[in-house]
Amino acid sequence: MKTEELIHQLLINIGEDPGRDSLKKTPQRVAEFWDDVTQGYKVDIDALMLESVCDDDFSQMILVKDIDYYSLCEHHLVPFFGKAHVAYIPDGKMIGLSKIPRIVDAFARRLQIQERLTNQIAEAIQSVLQPKGVAVVIEATHLCMQMRGVEKHNSVVTTSAMFGIFREQESTRMEFLNLIKISRI
Repeated sequence: MKTEELIHQLLINIGEDPGRDSLKKTPQRVAEFWDDVTQGYKVDIDALMLESVCDDDFSQMILVKDIDYYSLCEHHLVPFFGKAHVAYIPDGKMIGLSKIPRIVDAFARRLQIQERLTNQIAEAIQSVLQPKGVAVVIEATHLCMQMRGVEKHNSVVTTSAMFGIFREQESTRMEFLNLIKISRI
């Protein structure tokens, strides 16, 4: 059954009239929405990163922070969204800066849980670049926690994944954590 047909039936199941003027195009709109918010399944993350890998002897931290993302909780199919902060310390290989937000989006645009999303981003960078270390912190507001269940409207969930030097050296980890606290320009 096509997504549009499923949404048409859903409208009937909840007591709505899919023939009502303002609902006539809803099944099509919802199908387009789902195509958009799940496009991450179509992205080959390794290929995305490999297209911009370059050899370089730069060995300081590279941080892209405050990356807006949107995802869908795989338990309730309700959005969660927030900011991702991603850093790595190269060990001979770097990727273009724009690839980091693309990696975040590719994983976020799948049915997710925040914990897995955090690890997938870190593991992908670790796998392709083999850097000295990778650090990812994700902050999120979960509508499944706000709209139902516990109904905690101001809660923010924070997860982290740290590999290599970020896990092994407290000073490097603290530098990263302090940098993500600094206000934007």
